[in-house]
Amino acid sequence: MTIGITGPERKAPGRSAVVGLIIIAIVAAISLILLGLVADFLVDWMWFSSIGYPQVFWTTIGAKAGVFFVVFFTTAVVLWATARLALKQARRSRLPAGFAWKLAATATQPDPFEFMRDRLPWPRIIAATAGLVALPIAWAEAGNWSTILQFLYQVPYGANDPLYEKDIGFYLFSLPAWIAIKNWALLTLFMSALLAGLIYWVHGDIEYQAQRRSISPIAIAHGSALLGLFFAVKAWSYGLDRYLLLFGDNGVVVGASYTDIHVELPVLWLLIAISTIAALAAWANIWVRTYRLPAAAIVLLFGGAFLLSGVIPGLFQRFYVRPNELEWERPYIQRNIALTREAYNLNRITPKPFPAEQNLTFKTLETNKATIDNIRLWDWQPLADTYAQLQEIRTYYKLRDLDVDRYWLGGTYQSVMISARELNSSLLPPNAQTWVNRHVLFTHGNGAVMSPVTQKSGEGLPLFYLRDIPPVAHGGPEVREPRIYYGAESSDYVIVNGTVPEFDHPKGRDNVYASYDGSGGIPLSGMVRRLIFTDYFNDVNLLLTDYIADGSRILIRRNIRDRVRTIAPFLTLDRDPYLVISEGRMFWIQDAYTTSDYFPYAQPAPGLDLNYIRNSVKVVIDAYNGTVDFYLVDPGDAIAATYQRIFPGLFKAFAVMPPDLQKHIRYPEDLFLIQAKLYQAYHMEAADVFYNREDLWQFPRQPAGDGVSSLDGVAPMAPYYIIMRLPGETQAEFFIMIPMVPSRRDNMIAWLAARCDEPDYGKLIVYEFPKEKLVYGPFQIEARIHQNTEISQQISLWNQMGSRVVRGNLLVIPIENSILYVSPLYLRAEQGHLPELKRVIAAYGEHVVMKETLAETLSALFVENGAAPAKRGAAAETPSEGSQRRAQEALDHYNRAMERLRSGDWTGFGREMDAVRGLLEDVSR
Repeated sequence: MTIGITGPERKAPGRSAVVGLIIIAIVAAISLILLGLVADFLVDWMWFSSIGYPQVFWTTIGAKAGVFFVVFFTTAVVLWATARLALKQARRSRLPAGFAWKLAATATQPDPFEFMRDRLPWPRIIAATAGLVALPIAWAEAGNWSTILQFLYQVPYGANDPLYEKDIGFYLFSLPAWIAIKNWALLTLFMSALLAGLIYWVHGDIEYQAQRRSISPIAIAHGSALLGLFFAVKAWSYGLDRYLLLFGDNGVVVGASYTDIHVELPVLWLLIAISTIAALAAWANIWVRTYRLPAAAIVLLFGGAFLLSGVIPGLFQRFYVRPNELEWERPYIQRNIALTREAYNLNRITPKPFPAEQNLTFKTLETNKATIDNIRLWDWQPLADTYAQLQEIRTYYKLRDLDVDRYWLGGTYQSVMISARELNSSLLPPNAQTWVNRHVLFTHGNGAVMSPVTQKSGEGLPLFYLRDIPPVAHGGPEVREPRIYYGAESSDYVIVNGTVPEFDHPKGRDNVYASYDGSGGIPLSGMVRRLIFTDYFNDVNLLLTDYIADGSRILIRRNIRDRVRTIAPFLTLDRDPYLVISEGRMFWIQDAYTTSDYFPYAQPAPGLDLNYIRNSVKVVIDAYNGTVDFYLVDPGDAIAATYQRIFPGLFKAFAVMPPDLQKHIRYPEDLFLIQAKLYQAYHMEAADVFYNREDLWQFPRQPAGDGVSSLDGVAPMAPYYIIMRLPGETQAEFFIMIPMVPSRRDNMIAWLAARCDEPDYGKLIVYEFPKEKLVYGPFQIEARIHQNTEISQQISLWNQMGSRVVRGNLLVIPIENSILYVSPLYLRAEQGHLPELKRVIAAYGEHVVMKETLAETLSALFVENGAAPAKRGAAAETPSEGSQRRAQEALDHYNRAMERLRSGDWTGFGREMDAVRGLLEDVSR
């Protein structure tokens, strides 16, 4: 016998140190994550409190936390209970009767799971695993907080669906919540089965090897119980699928079709029965304990689902419904039409006839002076280039968006283009891109630029109602507080009321500085707050700088869309917030929508994930203080009413909006565009006409880009805002409109308008042309412009002289019961970016003319082409001396009339033309 002597046990060098470093790293990582979460929470709390919405913050946080903890606790308990049961049963079944083969196996080869099975602290591992798996599930489900709150606080819609006779609010609020709960239940069951299976596998109850594959009776019983729960949830899922039939699309009908109701619905009831039977069979197998019964149930359910809900409805649709499709689908097409019109408020569009007559006279133009004076000759792209060249002043200012609005200026209702002059610190020269410049000195924009839509200077440049820095008003509204701290361009945080004054605006060789005295921002007093924001922005300069004083404030989320989204993430925002000047201050108005994709039988909006939309909220943001006010303009909207119950302090009544701001609300272009696209088909209310697409409309085509040499590149016409007097109305008003043409045709068939002024705000009208009369559409007028020899020669000449012609959009201008077409023409240097308005093209009837100004164009169009009532040649028909004198007087009056016309004096023009008429009538006697 040999006795071996061994020395003391050696430890791997540095092992304890490595373990210690790993533990320190893990603790540090967890601490940083928690610090980040705490910093986010504290910053949000301070920010919501600073703008007056702490209740919204706590409601949102409470809902997220409530959903998170309920889902986390429930998921963790289910996973823990399933895993503990599996552990208990697996240990009880170790080496059970009938498993003698394991003795032989362990006697001949080592058991790879012996250490895991016998030495690991399984209760603690199961608890930790259940928590870790439940954590991401709960985190993901917390994103459904809005869905859950809508379910709990839902307001009835007030109308029922035609199939199940349920209030539509069930589909808007309850169905999404039930689907979210169902998906969570399926995921939790799957993870439970996976965790239990892993435990059974480690303990040998599940064997999956090349030599042997087996499952112990205990594992079979446990799996059967979970499978039974899965089948029960599937039965519920098929029950919910009955309601999802109302959102299907077979290419003819959106919603439940003939096949859905007569085949799919009975099939779903059958699948509910099969799932229930499968669940009972699986639970019965807890005592039978054979894998054949659950396998048969799985094959029966999924095989039956494939055959019953996949193959049979397809065959029924192809061989029974399609040959007689219109006959079978007619009532369901009618449902689709009715509910789509309801979902998009298309049923509120009032159709009116439009005779499309050819009887315009100068008397008519004088009566519609407000329309003529507001014909938009400045397109946004050429005007944006001109604004940038003339009014951005410095490289760090940006005139980002041009918006069309209307103001009472000089006693007249005028349409104007307006743009805010915002500051973008990223446009500072590279060597000036310092932290101090970006966050302390250059903090705000200054003023706005405004010009009328139809006037120009002698050089072809816009006439500015507002210009320069600080803004100077020449006929425009006065701006007493021009500084813009919150806008569409603002993104970085800035610090105000620091130890140095802020840059306000340039003045000659010097700069003017100012201090912020508004109410926006969060106080930065105390080192704790600076530490919080240092972590939040990951910017140590906030901690180290000496530019922060006791009264300093930090302005964050200065982008107006970000501000609104943070407060109300459940609202969908219009893409174009617009600037309003009211009582000397500057405000942004942001249109916000309530939307859903769960409106039964409604056609989804083209390219968007929604089939219901309302512009129920107008949001006003103060450009200086950053205050955000939500005004409820459609209290009848069930979704908005539900959110009003959830957040009782969020929405204000529209009546409390300042009256001057109420004058500037407008029908949003995004909503109008969605409605117009759907109305192209859904103006057809008869199922037969809709099915045959007999009267399908589309937007007119127009040349794409700014070229004018060909019509090869085309794009659909976009809606535009205009001031004009609608047929039958007594005064001009502001509205948005777009023409319509028949499908695959270019002649105009109708025009759609949405009114923007109170008391008729939100009313939509479609003016339909006589179907037996040809009315030229915009693309046909474009073709006639290109075919006009004088115009095409002039354009070709300009393009050969180092200049580039830029054609503006062709506008359709309804006047009385006639249509006038107007298009501006711009000229710019080949390498320049300063377009000048040089010509105006107009078309009426068979005539197309181009002159330097709109007044001259209309004069040439109506007088020279005989459209005016005067007849210039009448004076030459009388040879007497008196007649010659009166003819000379008529000519003098005519010349004065042309002068009045060029100056835009329509009243004087009409007076002179009346004198011409009287003289010519005397001569003709």
